[in-house]
Amino acid sequence: MNVEDKTARLGAVYQAESADDVARVYDSWAEKYDEDMSLAGYRHPAISLAILARHVPKGAGPLLDAGAGTGLIGEWLAITGFETVEALDISSGMLAVAERKGIYKGLHKAALGGTLPFSDNQFAAIISAGVFTSGHVGVEGLDDLLRICAPGGTIVLTVKDVLWQSSFSARIAELEAEGRLALVDDTGPYVSMPGEEGTTPSRCIALKVS
Repeated sequence: MNVEDKTARLGAVYQAESADDVARVYDSWAEKYDEDMSLAGYRHPAISLAILARHVPKGAGPLLDAGAGTGLIGEWLAITGFETVEALDISSGMLAVAERKGIYKGLHKAALGGTLPFSDNQFAAIISAGVFTSGHVGVEGLDDLLRICAPGGTIVLTVKDVLWQSSFSARIAELEAEGRLALVDDTGPYVSMPGEEGTTPSRCIALKVS
């Protein structure tokens, strides 16, 4: 493994300027993604799964893995008793890798931030790791997740801390004031990739939908 190649791929993701750019980077990265993220000590899947399991009963479904990538979280959801899970991702290449793992009931290509191809109140829970971050999706991606999550359901998100401070925290407070959700868990800042120099903090939150 060429460490410089891994670092270049990570850098290209965060420097993406459009959804099409993001998709292209991930399409070309798909076959190396699992290996690269393992070397980086990628923590988001484990932490977000732990938060989900704290708030969502084992076996609940259907669930949506929003920004599923190659299915890292999907594999662990299946192992821990969440078997009815659908995948959403912007990258055809990443979804192709996820499909080979045979862990999702459906795979959907779409970008967070617009109207998603799902019905109102369709999912009992949603998990999204590594998506609300630099060069990816901002707070605008939250509203349609609320639409497709059933009342009483849980949305678990990792959020880059600079995004949390600049806009996400205020938007969550607005939605709480409107009675649309409650912030029920917040890890506070942690480093998502300790094996990658210069990684800035993120946090994982859980939202209960009203």
